[in-house]
Amino acid sequence: MANIVESAVQHLYLQVKDAMDVSFMNSKAPPASVITKKQDILPWISDGKLALALPVVAYWLYSMFFHYIDTNEVFEQYRIHPSEEVQQRNKASRLEVLKEVILQHFIQTFTGLGMLYLDPVPTSGFEKYEMWKWRQSLPFFVPSVFIKFMYCYGWSMIRIFIGFCIVDSWQYWLHRVMHMNKTLYKKFHSRHHRLYVPYAYGALYNSPVEGFLLDTLGTGIAAIVTQLNHTEQVVLYTFATLKTVDDHCGYALPLDPFQWLFSNNAVYHDIHHQSFGIKSNFSQPFFTIWDKFCDTKYHGFEEYEKKQRRVTIDKYKEFLNKRKLEHQAKLKAMKEKMS
Repeated sequence: MANIVESAVQHLYLQVKDAMDVSFMNSKAPPASVITKKQDILPWISDGKLALALPVVAYWLYSMFFHYIDTNEVFEQYRIHPSEEVQQRNKASRLEVLKEVILQHFIQTFTGLGMLYLDPVPTSGFEKYEMWKWRQSLPFFVPSVFIKFMYCYGWSMIRIFIGFCIVDSWQYWLHRVMHMNKTLYKKFHSRHHRLYVPYAYGALYNSPVEGFLLDTLGTGIAAIVTQLNHTEQVVLYTFATLKTVDDHCGYALPLDPFQWLFSNNAVYHDIHHQSFGIKSNFSQPFFTIWDKFCDTKYHGFEEYEKKQRRVTIDKYKEFLNKRKLEHQAKLKAMKEKMS
């Protein structure tokens, strides 16, 4: 047992030592490059296929978490809508939703496999040479450790963030066009809005055409424009999938990291699924920049957002109840005028 622990510690030490080694950057001669096939994250599946499989697995695992707390009424105090509204207001059965989502996953997976077939085999072995070139071109006061971090991780994070922005822009404008054009809405996007009370595994309940254009093509374009490698695609696709599920989960859980990190959260998107907010809050899945810039953010909710850093479920229920009472008052006034 002691030998196993000692071996593990030694292996970890060598990994840290290698990660911190930047001596090759100070060499006058460039380090040699020995090009080999890039090592995959998991030995039994390529990173390219993992980028297609993991988002699907993540979608259903995360959805089943919310389905469990939904059916077992674990966090009822954090529900956005009462459970009975799922049956009363939604126009699509859970079985129909399940079939459509499975179909969309097949479409996106086979499209991805087609694109993967055209990709070259990822290679490795040139990294030290590239870092050496960065060192030669950058000022002496830039630390070599910082250069190595930026090459190995920082540049990836920047490109993935740009990918987030591209996905956001693509989905905002296509989503908005789907609402503003009556033909497109009726033929394609209206299917998604048969869920007035969203729930987690209904996140990708769309027309197959819309699902391909909005999600599959949108994230694919983001990956191509930013030239993400397969490992980076794993991060982009999986994170975007989890965020989309969370936006439709139907809960405002207090410790949900997605809902704390992003103002575009489950409550924000739920407004878009209501009849009074259907022409607003088009932004998805990450930021609300386009809604703010184009003045399509729902204004009736701003007073609640100003009171606290994030919208709470209690405030949102109060808001919905206020809307309901206002609607009832208008109907009552109309009836009194007609009588």
